[in-house]
Amino acid sequence: MISIKNLNLLCSRAELANLPEGKLLVNTINAFSYNNARKDGLFEEALTKGDVLIPDGISIVRACRWLKAKTQPKERIAGWDLFAFEMHRLNRLGGKVMFLGSSEKVLELIRKKTASLYSKLEVVTYSPPFKPRFTIEDDQNMIQAINEANPDLLWIGMTAPKQEKWAYANWDRLNIHCHVGTIGAVFDFFAGTYKRAPEVWQRLGLEWLYRLLKEPRRMWKRYVIGNVVFLYHVSREKIGL
Repeated sequence: MISIKNLNLLCSRAELANLPEGKLLVNTINAFSYNNARKDGLFEEALTKGDVLIPDGISIVRACRWLKAKTQPKERIAGWDLFAFEMHRLNRLGGKVMFLGSSEKVLELIRKKTASLYSKLEVVTYSPPFKPRFTIEDDQNMIQAINEANPDLLWIGMTAPKQEKWAYANWDRLNIHCHVGTIGAVFDFFAGTYKRAPEVWQRLGLEWLYRLLKEPRRMWKRYVIGNVVFLYHVSREKIGL
């Protein structure tokens, strides 16, 4: 069972600069992901056995401190932080970035935004079928598209836990040499189809509350019930259950 105490997390944004080169799977974890991983063995395995795990949630950071975990992040490192760092890094060198996920409409906006902000990057996109579960043929088509593109940076945005499970399950079939990040909502943030919380909310660790207030009907179960469930499990871990 996934344990906050035993998570091997990146501790600060500064450490992004020290990630090794080559094929590397970078996932994020927050309270929502943690709750789901407790019920989903493949998702738990994807998070705990990936190469890098980033604390994309102030709840994870605080839980690590409270439980005196083996790694205690100094700050929240959002998927957006990873995205911005890697895009600027690659743009300095020049190269190819691939976006796998979302709709053609969003991907078109991403292509235009990338051309505007990151002029040295070649962009490849692929929109997978929108369905709860991919077929073998779907998987083969996505893997073929990735391998043929052979990108210098690959972003996967299919929402959690689908994106993490897909990347982990197909990792050995991806003949690539680059960092791979599962970043979900960042596709919409970058495209401009969804507005991220103002910076003051982010600094206060209240980005989750901003999203709840913006979309209460869609987010109430994730944040109201989900946060209570998260606190329950963390409290049990604190007392050794």
